[in-house]
Amino acid sequence: MAGKLILAIDQGTTGSTALVVDDKLAIRGRATKEFRQTFPKPGWVEHEGSAIWESVESAVHGALVEAGVSPNELAGIGITNQRETTCLFEPGGKPLHNFIVWQDRRTAPLCHELKNAGREAGVKQKTGLVLDPYFSGTKMRWLLDNVSGARQRAEAGSALFGTIDTWLVHKLTGGKVHVTDATNASRTLLMSLSSCAWDAELLALFGVPKAALPAIASSSEQYGSTKGLSFLPDGIPVCGIAGDQQAALFGQACFSAGEAKCTYGTGAFLLMHTGTTIVPSSHGLLTTVASKIGSEVCYALEGAAFIAGAAVQWLRDGLGLITKASEIEALARSVDDTGEVCFVPALAGLGAPHWRPDARGVLSGFSRDTHKGHVARAVLEGIALQNVDILGAMVGDAGKLSVLKVDGGAAANDLLMQMQADLLDVPCVRPEVIETTALGAAALAGLAAGVFSSKDEVKRVWRENKTFTPKLPAADRERKLGVWARAVARA
Repeated sequence: MAGKLILAIDQGTTGSTALVVDDKLAIRGRATKEFRQTFPKPGWVEHEGSAIWESVESAVHGALVEAGVSPNELAGIGITNQRETTCLFEPGGKPLHNFIVWQDRRTAPLCHELKNAGREAGVKQKTGLVLDPYFSGTKMRWLLDNVSGARQRAEAGSALFGTIDTWLVHKLTGGKVHVTDATNASRTLLMSLSSCAWDAELLALFGVPKAALPAIASSSEQYGSTKGLSFLPDGIPVCGIAGDQQAALFGQACFSAGEAKCTYGTGAFLLMHTGTTIVPSSHGLLTTVASKIGSEVCYALEGAAFIAGAAVQWLRDGLGLITKASEIEALARSVDDTGEVCFVPALAGLGAPHWRPDARGVLSGFSRDTHKGHVARAVLEGIALQNVDILGAMVGDAGKLSVLKVDGGAAANDLLMQMQADLLDVPCVRPEVIETTALGAAALAGLAAGVFSSKDEVKRVWRENKTFTPKLPAADRERKLGVWARAVARA
């Protein structure tokens, strides 16, 4: 083993971040490089492979420089990625088309066709997912049908599919390895949750040849080693992979059933660990692989709220109540409560568990005494309340929620975190390092590279910043939940 340092590559929707992480999960170096998205038609979103690769190269170089270390000191590389974004490329890594981003909606007609044919229930039973353009399988079908020669080449194995992790590993290993992990494969509509293998019936349904698909590996093992790169020497093991939300769950050391995490970004992404049990959802949630380490496969329930931090941006840019997002906490603290003002953040419809794309935001409960402090407080409370709905659905499907670990930019807001604990009636725990997505990739790679001996050791070095303990009286919580439910019905 070269040393005790791990390089974590976090390849996201608008940029790539690289961290150099030590054996205490402390960040020694960090760099980010943004790249542009392209929008060829309304509802279409694409990335250029060359732009992603250049961003990764730049971020890796910057993180190593900031850490003041040689790449020869790295014990391994972990990768986390925007999950459903779909790549079609030649052996060696040359893209055959721009990558189709998870946000892209071009395959909506195919999804409607399959739903109308009565195929959704069977797909959900096998995959834990719904028929939606979000996932990779229909994107693969579109590429096969619309890129000249793609289907013939894919059937012959001379055109390869993958998510971003697959393509990065292929490039990092000099074209030697074509692999994904079970967390990313579980987002394709093509993998059986129970077997963690490509499902022949699903491949036939979506018309995707198995010859073009990567091998499905665990989330922590040596897939290959770097070879032929300008920015890293040969021989560094690539040994950890997880999709971004699963990596954040792992980076929060949520390893047991009932532990959950919420990442507060533009939206809010919530995962609750369900242990080694596949829990089908009857409350509008997704079932997904949380991690696969060795032969142990762990699962999670997942739900997302479309608007979280974006609601604060709306207060700033749309209403002009604040000039900087960071001002919202002080403004919200200028009042003791919302004064019965309620905000439903349905600015882009409602996601899980309501699934009402036609819903619109509601700001209600005004009186002559209402001022902007009440509105600011109601916006924060609305962000927390929609998460209560999602986590309540998770509890309905899987049982007790023991703890919510929080990360992402808005997790720095103490008032929002206290509201979340109060309205959930469950402790919310914020880590010292809120970049938990990259930390999860580092921890998974560290397990395979011998930097960490076990998940227990990862849990020991994970560090808490603050725990927010519920303080709101039960009667007040029930009253707020009632006001919220009536507002959601009007959204």
